Amino acid sequence: MMHHGEYKVVGGKLVVVDLDTADEVITRASLNGDFFLEPDDALEDLNAALTGLRTDASHGTIRDAVTAKLREGAVMFGFDADAVARVVRRALGHATKWEDHDWQILGPEIIPVAEQVALDEVLTRQIAKGERKPTIRFWDWDESAVVIGSFQSLRNEVDSQQAEHHGIKVVRRISGGGAMFMEAGNCITYSLYAPESLVDGMSFADSYPFLDSWVMEALAKIGITAHYKPLNDIATAAGKIGGAAQKRLANGAMLHHVTMSYDIDAEKMTQVLRIGREKISDKGITSAVKRVDPLKSQTKLDRMEIIEVMMDTFAQRTGAQRAELDEKSRQAARDLAETKFDTDQWTARVP
Repeated sequence: MMHHGEYKVVGGKLVVVDLDTADEVITRASLNGDFFLEPDDALEDLNAALTGLRTDASHGTIRDAVTAKLREGAVMFGFDADAVARVVRRALGHATKWEDHDWQILGPEIIPVAEQVALDEVLTRQIAKGERKPTIRFWDWDESAVVIGSFQSLRNEVDSQQAEHHGIKVVRRISGGGAMFMEAGNCITYSLYAPESLVDGMSFADSYPFLDSWVMEALAKIGITAHYKPLNDIATAAGKIGGAAQKRLANGAMLHHVTMSYDIDAEKMTQVLRIGREKISDKGITSAVKRVDPLKSQTKLDRMEIIEVMMDTFAQRTGAQRAELDEKSRQAARDLAETKFDTDQWTARVP
């Protein structure tokens, strides 16, 4: 049986592989692409490393076989052993690419923040059960809230007196990462729900820029040149504009979400978030700074105009179709918010 796979390394080169298999073993391998490899005949090493591997070999097994077989002194430019493993896994159907999936886009809908984080769990579990197509969902809300990461300490992150004073609700999400300060219209947040096969063999560090490559294109369309700053910050030359977080379930589904600053009241944020005070303490920022608004000030566009560009760009890259959130999922999120995400037991899980 013949197999073909392609993988474009983020920031690197295109890697292509053609495989023949028989009896669940790779019998012939031809690696090719626009990468660079020295010396030329080291390509024979790569092909030989793949030949004889089982068709169900893990990413790590393929990567280690390539590393072990490559002759001493050989140098790979624009790709590496991980890229070879990824393209082989794609060719054999274990790893997927964006175009392999039938994507949906859920546009912004005003939903309480506790139910927003509940939806993240509900929709990710639907992906795991095969009950939902891979989906990107843009958030909207009309309340003030702080969303803390799954492993953050409530008391270390949030000044509860200031939060109460400003009428700000505190909720905890299922993914890691830092706190999100969210008032109506002050940021852009989206969640991506997908099978983990989309990031097969990728570390968290590699998967962040891969999963958000489309949003870099969208930002470029509105005049913002952005890049990833390891591990999970989206930045421009002027500094950080957003951050990402991720959760991979044991049953093969993945949640990836991003929040970007549109027009944030920095003074209020630093009153409510304790860590915010530390983060700006060495940046010469004083209370005279009232707002953090990189997307608003740099683009001069309305927040919804930016979201429309993002949704259109995602659709162009993936073939995604717009859809609406079904009532069954919506009710499941309401129920889960009531029993979990809106409870002190969950919010103070890490005191």
